[in-house]
Amino acid sequence: MPGRSRTPGSYRCLLPPRGARRPLPKEPILNTSLAEALSAGLLVAVLVCAVVRPWGWPEAAVAVPAAAVLIAVGAVPPAHVQEEAARLGPVIGFLAAVLVLAQLCDDEGLFRACGAWMARSARGRPRRLLTQVFVVASAVTAVLSLDATVVLLTPVVFATAARLGARPKPHVYACTHLSNTASLLLPVSNLTNLLAFAASGLTFTRFAALMALPWLAAIGVEYAVLRRFFATDLDAGAPVPAPAEPPRLPLFALVTVAGTLGGFVLTSVLDVNPVWAALAGALVLAVRALVQRRTTPAALVRSAAPLFLAFVLALGIVVRAVVDNGLAAGLAHLVPHSGSLPALLALAALAAVLANVINNLPATLVLVPLTAPAGPGAVLAVLLGVNIGPNLTYAGSLATLLWRRIVREHETEVALGEFTLLGVLVVPAALVLAVVALWLSLHALGG
Repeated sequence: MPGRSRTPGSYRCLLPPRGARRPLPKEPILNTSLAEALSAGLLVAVLVCAVVRPWGWPEAAVAVPAAAVLIAVGAVPPAHVQEEAARLGPVIGFLAAVLVLAQLCDDEGLFRACGAWMARSARGRPRRLLTQVFVVASAVTAVLSLDATVVLLTPVVFATAARLGARPKPHVYACTHLSNTASLLLPVSNLTNLLAFAASGLTFTRFAALMALPWLAAIGVEYAVLRRFFATDLDAGAPVPAPAEPPRLPLFALVTVAGTLGGFVLTSVLDVNPVWAALAGALVLAVRALVQRRTTPAALVRSAAPLFLAFVLALGIVVRAVVDNGLAAGLAHLVPHSGSLPALLALAALAAVLANVINNLPATLVLVPLTAPAGPGAVLAVLLGVNIGPNLTYAGSLATLLWRRIVREHETEVALGEFTLLGVLVVPAALVLAVVALWLSLHALGG
């Protein structure tokens, strides 16, 4: 009828019945400024507790409740929580498999064999021992992740230096620096690599090809600077020990690790998630150890570090809340979106600074999504910053903090001034040369 509004039949079902109250829109529990302040404050609390670990608490003790609070008050929407869980799920599964694989390799005697080889071939020559530590630590970090270098190789290096009567400091410092720097090569070498790899769109082999030259450049700078910085310790010499028995090589573990690396390449070719190759390698060693009764199911679960895995997921949610509530907008204008050498240098420098301010894992979680649209070159430049940059300060990476704890357990003190001075000498030079090497690789191989 004229004068009466009509509602099309196809939309009439969306209207509430007559007399019913229209539902009011849900108001957020916190306004924007409060959500921003709470997110930032909880991130600081999570990072401080992860560094200090009060009363021996695990990192997850504060991170998990912090994530729960942010979800409960609506600082991070449920849809974004699901996105973070979906993004980090495969990464966390991969990390768990690699941690188990590294621990089982240690149980097989792989790291003891490395120590015996170093002691046997570097008798009375600390400089040669440093070279061997660089070779072993770089290989272990690249293949079995930086955690294996810090947790499993560092005590072996201490024991090897003591057996030779050499001063341990140069060799132990090499472990912590290489746990960060030498983790550039493969997607499996570092948790930051896994995050970058997932966003880069690269295959396993292409990632390794692009990062090979930056990896060599950064390690070369580390080696040159450490030899000069610790010249007095290395020139002190060491007595020549009595000949030792040749080390027993754990062939089964070596073959399994080689097969796992081959599996990474195969999964890359077949476009299958590499977590399956890591899981297969861990399962082979786990079944053998269980059959021989050299481990238990409970020990395998502990070696996967479930509390640390929970920390990674919770930290991802906390960082997502900070990003949603202003950090992404604040950093967006600082992120260059080109593949030029100055742009790559700026990205790497920004990532290194952010890694030393909020730790390299949150820095990766923040910067990788912002740089992914610019292509793999930008993502890899960020990776150079978050992997090399943490050698500047204690708080740059969790691996460095863990290394410091292990050093103290061996009654060796690391002076803050010495650590920082070495970082100042290494990080800028290594970062610049690595970025230039990445730029050359991108132009030679294509991004």
